[in-house]
Amino acid sequence: MTLPQGAAAAGQAAEHAAPHVDFGITLLFAGILVAMILSLALEEKLHAKKSLIVGLYAVVSLLLGAMLLPLPFGPYMIGGHEIAMPVYIPAIDWGVITIILGASLFVDVTSRSGLFTWIAIRLTKASGGDPLKLLWSYGLMTVVFSAVLNNVTAMIIVGSLTAVSLDRLDRREKLLGFLLTEGLLTNIGGLLTLISSVPNIIVGTAAEISFMSFFFRASPFVVVGTVVTILMGARLFEISGLESEEKRATSRELVAGFDENDGIESRAFFWFGTVMLVLFIVAIATTSVLPYISELGMGFVALAFALVMLVRYKHEVDQFYRTIDWDLLGFFGALFVVINVMEHAQVLSLIGIGLERMIALGPTVGTGAVMVATAVFSAVTDNIPLAAMLAKIIEGMPMADGLARPPTDPLWWAVIFGANLGGNITPIGSASTLVAVTIIHKQGLKLSFLDFVKKATPFAAVQIVIAAVYVLWIL
Repeated sequence: MTLPQGAAAAGQAAEHAAPHVDFGITLLFAGILVAMILSLALEEKLHAKKSLIVGLYAVVSLLLGAMLLPLPFGPYMIGGHEIAMPVYIPAIDWGVITIILGASLFVDVTSRSGLFTWIAIRLTKASGGDPLKLLWSYGLMTVVFSAVLNNVTAMIIVGSLTAVSLDRLDRREKLLGFLLTEGLLTNIGGLLTLISSVPNIIVGTAAEISFMSFFFRASPFVVVGTVVTILMGARLFEISGLESEEKRATSRELVAGFDENDGIESRAFFWFGTVMLVLFIVAIATTSVLPYISELGMGFVALAFALVMLVRYKHEVDQFYRTIDWDLLGFFGALFVVINVMEHAQVLSLIGIGLERMIALGPTVGTGAVMVATAVFSAVTDNIPLAAMLAKIIEGMPMADGLARPPTDPLWWAVIFGANLGGNITPIGSASTLVAVTIIHKQGLKLSFLDFVKKATPFAAVQIVIAAVYVLWIL
């Protein structure tokens, strides 16, 4: 699930016609975007962190944008007041930044209570130490959490539990496969409901799809997509069940010796962490309907819960600040700036024009092409303005009889599925896949940009083919 705080801004941006930009300038900025993606692909050869690479492109984009584009330099009208701020500050989606920061801190502090170790060991015992059963348990948990929370929080929590479980089973060599599969499942879970991701909200609202209608239409694909992704993960990463009764008995004996209470230093803090985790999940899941809280957003909820947990370590909170992944936060901040400049440079509009021509190819070929193209572009650009733009294009293309396209029209669903599944093609395609890669690196495992693309592309290709078949001939 992506974060809905950006939905309003995306909708407002789609409503206003952008100033004219010379086509040559648009191509220049499109080249910069391509160069940034190639630089990220060569991250290891460049011996540079993601935040530095994208940060440099953000600097270049802003400088050229100031010279060549009508960037919206302030002051900005907020609440009827003029606020002066640098143009790159409102370009950043602070909802994403705060949810990552808050959720990471919350999980880090809560883990000190022994709660995550307790859950992981209980799940490990329930699986009998069978890696395949464990993959199914964590895979299903990832989808559910991504649907009711947000995909970033789901990945942070499930990723932490997975690392503990596999360490306990002495199967750390399987950790990469588990974490990558879970990262890909977050975008499957983001398709389950109308409010599970921002593209769902934008396109669903434009198409007038009701909450229950969205759920009933999307859930068959989510079920099939989840099963197929887990089966592929098990096969491609060689995560198999224990074959002989002797191995199963040995494994059961091993996990029987695990004590879930080992990591609990304070029973009171353990129960406090348990209550706070339940409240955190409930608060995140209901943020959009809670009075006052809905205005503050999920980022506020995540930070508030993190600060409450930090009270337990009030004299040593600085140790938790040192563990924050500043490279990840810096990367996201710079990426938002680059994408924002690309939007003003009409790069996204150029993409929209191409997709509009695909739509004209016909109900089957055109719709399938739109889904694939939406997925590809969502893998390298922000899917929120892209979804807003495509929703507006489809709204302006009535049926042959002149009537508006109904909620069941395949074009709406092609954009919804494409925008969500495109996040599984590259590590920058969605926040959760990037968080998954970050957790992989934090665990001391190697996975470059190109390695991710090579491993994830078979999953994404199968998911998109299944989605295309479902949208064109079943939905």
